[in-house]
Amino acid sequence: MLKSMLGPFLLLTLLLQVTPAFAADDPIYVVAGALIDTLDSKRVADPVVEISGDRIVSVTAGGVVPDGAEVIDLGDATILPGLADMHAHLTFYGTDFGYEMLAISKTDQAIRGVVNARKMLLAGFTAARNLGASGFSDVSLRNAINDGRILGPRLQVSGPALSSTGGHCDNNYLPSDYDVSAEGVADGPWAVRKQVRENRKYGADVIKICATGGVLSKGTDPGARQYTLEELQAIVDEAHTLGMQVAAHAHGTEGILFAIRAGVDSIEHSSLIDDEGLKLAKRNGTFLSINAYTPIYMVANGEAMGILPESLEKARNLADKRLRNYRTAIEAGATIVYGTDSSTYPHGDYAKQFSVYVDLGMSPMEAIQTATTVAAESLGWVGDTGAVAPGYFADIIAVDGNPLEDVSVLENVTFVMKGGGIHKSPN
Repeated sequence: MLKSMLGPFLLLTLLLQVTPAFAADDPIYVVAGALIDTLDSKRVADPVVEISGDRIVSVTAGGVVPDGAEVIDLGDATILPGLADMHAHLTFYGTDFGYEMLAISKTDQAIRGVVNARKMLLAGFTAARNLGASGFSDVSLRNAINDGRILGPRLQVSGPALSSTGGHCDNNYLPSDYDVSAEGVADGPWAVRKQVRENRKYGADVIKICATGGVLSKGTDPGARQYTLEELQAIVDEAHTLGMQVAAHAHGTEGILFAIRAGVDSIEHSSLIDDEGLKLAKRNGTFLSINAYTPIYMVANGEAMGILPESLEKARNLADKRLRNYRTAIEAGATIVYGTDSSTYPHGDYAKQFSVYVDLGMSPMEAIQTATTVAAESLGWVGDTGAVAPGYFADIIAVDGNPLEDVSVLENVTFVMKGGGIHKSPN
């Protein structure tokens, strides 16, 4: 129930879904049955969260709300910090595979981004990193969200992914007659440096590179390395010089090792990581973004998704190996961050991966932290996102039930607040 907030002003807020619920100077209070404290790894009963503007002022257990204050009473619900997806593809639908990709324009991608960003926020994901988009459509998406023109999570975006010629992030569907290459294709240390500079010039926050082949690309082997160590080192040096992180798509063992040695900040997928790779990742502080729900969903639904037979075969051959290696990585204490590779399963279903993480050996709290405190560290947003705590953005979600007992309740978020603005409320 929402107390003192059921009048026309709240209705207008929920319809627009891009404006704060209250005037910036009015403190408001969120009360609920419990809070998942991701910083201290505990459940707190009867929290009272004071918010001023877009930030949290205080959090107290069993606190008192001042008389006459504006209150959001969420009853017995459990509140958590907004979640984060560190490997999203907001500018694609879950059917944009194979030759269907040839019919998708840059403006199509931008429109897909608007649709999917809204789904992401309403699913409780208030932050994300978009890795790969043509025409810098994700830059436009981020800017429109930041300007309050459309609904979506806080975003870091990569623009076009860097790829070697014929690699996973190139366009390999057409014959040589068309002389087509993807935007981010660059070969050699100086060419990749130039591409990093160009991505930065046009607004990218992070650099994505394709260090190995992939499942969904035509004619590439997920286990095969694509860039040389010299090229990877040039990319990382240039990106870090410009204050940008590097996220490396890498399935194969050698490509993972090369990318970590070159100094990338995160390994995306990490499918065939071995003991040496795990040790090196832990030593270097490299985040492993593992999309553990993807192989399960893709094997079961690949034909209906329209992916190429070649890709479906690769997905089937990799699935069990990926899940075994993910379990090993969790047991080894690697730093796992939540990344869904969304569009490889339907947008809106981002939280289904939490249950897979738990099945692979994480505790529910650890699984939640991959999408909160660990994600905030990876984004460089510690102190802003990833916790319900004083000074942090008022990015708060609520669910019915206790996610520490059943993490799947995160699949049904009933309340979403981003920066103090309410975007979803209980019926």
